[in-house]
Amino acid sequence: MSTIKTRPLTAEAFAPFGDVLEAVGKPDKIINNGFCGRYHDRATLDFGPQGRAGISVFKAQPRTLPYSLDLMERHPDGCQSFIPMSLDAYLVTVAEDDNGTPKNIRAFIAGAGQGINYHRNTWHGVLTPLSAPGLFTVVDRIGNTPNLEEYWFKTPHVVE
Repeated sequence: MSTIKTRPLTAEAFAPFGDVLEAVGKPDKIINNGFCGRYHDRATLDFGPQGRAGISVFKAQPRTLPYSLDLMERHPDGCQSFIPMSLDAYLVTVAEDDNGTPKNIRAFIAGAGQGINYHRNTWHGVLTPLSAPGLFTVVDRIGNTPNLEEYWFKTPHVVE
């Protein structure tokens, strides 16, 4: 059993796997008569040729650290975004692909105001809030082709 240490979620560290959605720095545009900053086009959305964007709401049970990571999944036909509906931290786990097997797992703690967009075909853990309510808006692919591949580890990894 291997142990994976978490680190704070940053756009630079997460870039190989997807996009961090957050309002930091100077906005790209000021809109609404000067009352709103727009952080424009922050994610690469990819739903494949036979898919479309769908918006769902997920309510996941909170987990605790250390966390037993026994399952990762990926979506070969489209990206998937998790946008928290509260300002609570959550665990983000991702991995590189090694011929259909997740390898070099990384773990991040997403903080208040941070959402994520996993790029198409990126290995990632399941939605893992660290406190209630565990409520997220999820933007992902809607289509007729299967878009889920799961990988179960023979020996779980411990994330702390």
